[in-house]
Amino acid sequence: MSTIAFDQFALTRIADFARSLSRLHQASRRRFIDDDEIDREFNAVCASIWGYTIDDISDELFSPADHAFLDTLDEAQARIFAAEQGYDLVDDTGMLTDWWGYCWMILAEKRGLLTPENRAAARAAIEEKYLAAPNVIGVIVGR
Repeated sequence: MSTIAFDQFALTRIADFARSLSRLHQASRRRFIDDDEIDREFNAVCASIWGYTIDDISDELFSPADHAFLDTLDEAQARIFAAEQGYDLVDDTGMLTDWWGYCWMILAEKRGLLTPENRAAARAAIEEKYLAAPNVIGVIVGR
């Protein structure tokens, strides 16, 4: 049996979680949408699926080979990689706009990086970076 023949009903269809994000991307073709708004919606999708966001994982947790893998992914390879891990990156109109970010999360899950300890370390590093900026006296974090 082919290794690329997947049971489409056994895959987690990311598009089902990303409807609002897809609408934002479509709206951005007609009017200005703030990148922060898209980032917040992308993070909401990730939190719905994995319980974690990209901000919960430090880049340094990935090996150089993982970074090389992610940097060389194209849509076709990403679709196969995601399907091998149990995810579908396609919606009714084609490949999801944020497919690369979803592959990042899928790889983090595969590597076992989605842990409370890694989240705490990543959040602490973000807070430290903000606090090091001039004129910043505090960081308010919603948890």
